[in-house]
Amino acid sequence: MTFEGVNMTSQEKTLEFMQIAMKYLPEAKEQLDKAGVELSMELIEPFMNLFTKVMQDAYELGLADGRKEI
Repeated sequence: MTFEGVNMTSQEKTLEFMQIAMKYLPEAKEQLDKAGVELSMELIEPFMNLFTKVMQDAYELGLADGRKEI
């Protein structure tokens, strides 16, 4: 996908989205710990997959909005 000279593949976007998720993981873990929910890699994987889908949709929406303004 190309937009204003930036070419980013789906895999690159997914990696970037995962990096964003990892940035907020400690905060999420703290909140889950307070709620008595134990966080493990097995539990986190489906949520990370869901997060990347949400971020992809948000990215596509922002991209479409940006194209409307050009």
